This record gives sequence, structure tokens and C-alpha cells, in this order.
Amino acid sequence: MPRLTIQLCTYNRARLLERVLEALFDQTVPDDAYEVVLVNDGSPDDTNAVIDRVRPLARCAFTVIEQQNAGLAKGRNAGIARSSGERICFIDDDVLPTPVFAAEHLASDTKHGDVIVRGAVINTESFDALPIPIWTPANYSGNYFWTSNVSLRRARLDRVGGRFDDSFTEYGWEDIELGMRLRAIGTRAVFNKYAVAFHYKPRPAGSNVASMMRQVRAQARTAVQLRAKHPHWRVDLAIGTTPPQRALGTLVHRSGIARLLAPLAGTRDETRRLSPPQLLAAQVLATDAYYDELARAEAAAADTP
Repeated sequence: MPRLTIQLCTYNRARLLERVLEALFDQTVPDDAYEVVLVNDGSPDDTNAVIDRVRPLARCAFTVIEQQNAGLAKGRNAGIARSSGERICFIDDDVLPTPVFAAEHLASDTKHGDVIVRGAVINTESFDALPIPIWTPANYSGNYFWTSNVSLRRARLDRVGGRFDDSFTEYGWEDIELGMRLRAIGTRAVFNKYAVAFHYKPRPAGSNVASMMRQVRAQARTAVQLRAKHPHWRVDLAIGTTPPQRALGTLVHRSGIARLLAPLAGTRDETRRLSPPQLLAAQVLATDAYYDELARAEAAAADTP
């Protein structure tokens, strides 16, 4: 039995996935110390070709699960079901681990025992021009259980049901929901700044603006779903429904500033990256869309018997 399972799901990111898998197969721990479990969530691109191309590079056990597109929570659960490691580490298909990634998660397990291990995440606009792999406070995230880079013992996961809540079928919050269950049983979390992974975060292009709006609206709907399951101040803070956050969202929506900035967020060349003013305009539009959809979802939930 391997000590560590690294589990990830992928959808339509063949270009990034190849680099991610190569990095996962190039870890400093012994080959039998870890395994990689990949769930292909019905990708229509060249994902299968990428998997076939890199499979010969796998020195560790490598399991691939194919499923029809069903969303991240169901994909994670399919991966958990096939995982055999004592500790499971969750990453995403746009996260590039460093060579000591697995070793550091295991080192934290040896040192601290049955805890959540939060690894360091450093954003990058390119996998070909990576920053120095040294975590600084500029990369800080307050997330308690964030599946870009987090691990826990399988036995601990089993204590809270052993799976993600697959009623979360749209984007967002399924990892926060699991984290709330883990908090409820007193699970301690530690941070390992040496378990570094690079998160692919390019500046959005003009073609990304519409998808940004769709994503934040989905996130608002699942935020209401999360709060219904866990009415807690931590959830309010995470989803932006504390009184100061809601007041700011209401101000942005009622002021009409989003409508004024909408033309600035667009660009004739949709492949061109947004300039800083365009990016700011897109972020204001996203804030407006989020709180607009949040109000709609809250009203719908209130009308549901």
C-alpha cells in the first residue's frame, strides 16, 4: 500500500495536463511510496492522447478513470474510490507540483500525524517561466481545505463520510463544504511552505470575460447551497455575505458602475490579454454578476418549500 495518493480530475486541459503529469511522475520519493489517480471528466479535447503519451513515464502506480462529464465533486469521489494511499493529496489539473511535493506532504504526516496538510500555492502566468519556488506572504491563502494543494489521511476523510458532497454539480465550494465537516470533528491543519505547487493563472483575455461571468454566477448559486448546509460565520465570510461584504456588493450593483464599465472590459481582439484597466472592469462586472445571482438564488431558495 502506498503512503500517498495524489488525486486530480481533469476537463479539457490537455495542454496543461501533460506538464502536470510529467511533474507528478518526477517526484523524489521512492516509486512505491505514492500513486497518481487521475479522473478524466469526459474531456472532448486531446486528453486521452496526452494520457497515452505520458503513461510510459509513470514510475509510480498510475490509475486513470474515465467518466462522462459529471462535475468535480463526482469526479473526486470516483478518484477516492480507487485510491489506496494512507494519505490522499488533492490537486487540480492546472497545478504543477515541484519535485519534492510528495516528499513534503509525507514529511508533514510524519511530523504532525493525523492533520490536514496545506501546501504552498504560487500563481504563475506560464509553466514555461516559473517564479522561484519559494513561498512568501504574498502567496498567502486563508483557505482551510483548498484542493489546489491539500492532503489528509484516508481514515480522517472516512470519519466525515469519505467523499465530497456530489449535490454540488456546478462550480465552486465543494472543497469548502468538506472542510466544514472536517472542522466540525476538530481536525487540525498545518501549513508546509515547502510543499510547493505552481497554479496556472494567466491574465484573462477578451475571450475569457463571458466565461468569467458564467463561472461567478454558478459560484453564487452554489454559495447559497453551501450556506444552507453550513450556516456559519466562516461560510458567510467565504461566500461574501457578511454585512460589510454584502453592502459593498449592493453598492456596486445599485450604482450602475458595472454597466458603465462593461464596454471597457471588452476588446476587439478576443485573443489579446486584458490590460490592467480592462481587467479591473472585468472584476467589477464579475462582482456585480455574483451579487445579482446571489440575490436571485437566495430568493429562489426562500420560495422552495
